[in-house]
Amino acid sequence: MTEDCIFCKIINGDFGTEFVYENKYAVVFKDINPKAPIHLLVVPRVHTESLNELEDKNLMGELLQTVKDVTKKIGLKSYKTLINTGKEAGQEVFHLHIHILGN
Repeated sequence: MTEDCIFCKIINGDFGTEFVYENKYAVVFKDINPKAPIHLLVVPRVHTESLNELEDKNLMGELLQTVKDVTKKIGLKSYKTLINTGKEAGQEVFHLHIHILGN
């Protein structure tokens, strides 16, 4: 955990954020500024700044499996995933996360 990381604080329970789904690798919660009717964030429990720093291939797979599991749980059959990597690409929180966007 990084002390100043908002997502680390959310994972730690500091804000009482409701998780839509969670497992031992990640938590999933609603984006506070949704860009679609359904806008979820899949956030690994281990702090990793961005996709560029993620070296754990198992975690890479587990994050995608988490996307699949949560969308199945909520009945979302069609959706878009997005990972912003780096400030120039629109990353605002420097803790790797996957956006799930759907209707």
